[in-house]
Amino acid sequence: MRVHSVTVCADRVDVIVDVGDAEALRTTSDATIAERAIALLPGLEEHACRNGDDRTFAEEIADTEVPHLFEHVVMELMAKAGSPRSLRGETSWDFRRDGHGIFRVSFEYDDDLVCLGAIKAASKVMSYVTGTGPAPDPEAETVRLLSLRQVPASA
Repeated sequence: MRVHSVTVCADRVDVIVDVGDAEALRTTSDATIAERAIALLPGLEEHACRNGDDRTFAEEIADTEVPHLFEHVVMELMAKAGSPRSLRGETSWDFRRDGHGIFRVSFEYDDDLVCLGAIKAASKVMSYVTGTGPAPDPEAETVRLLSLRQVPASA
């Protein structure tokens, strides 16, 4: 999965991601994707998810698009860095572009720098969970994200 572009808007950050034909499009392509994600970020199991099937994200993570998992990883990293868990994300196919596996992932944010940092950190997490990169350190990433926060996170 590659990030093509990032656009900061007044109320959200939009990210265009590409899951190439040779890459895993769904978490079912490799049973360890969901396991690795939850082991690295256990808070993912508690996420709410509006998926049309009334499934929790803990259920959804076993069979979803990789960019949808990326959405939740970004939101979890933001929450670990003090962002409200009430912030929302959204993943959709990007119909404006040709090609298989192009998605738009949008994130509400309370601090744009924390959101951008979480996107960068989530890219490392996704490389690891899809088996193409080393294991990142979520605690070190959280400390880094906290240092980006313009207004201290509320306790």
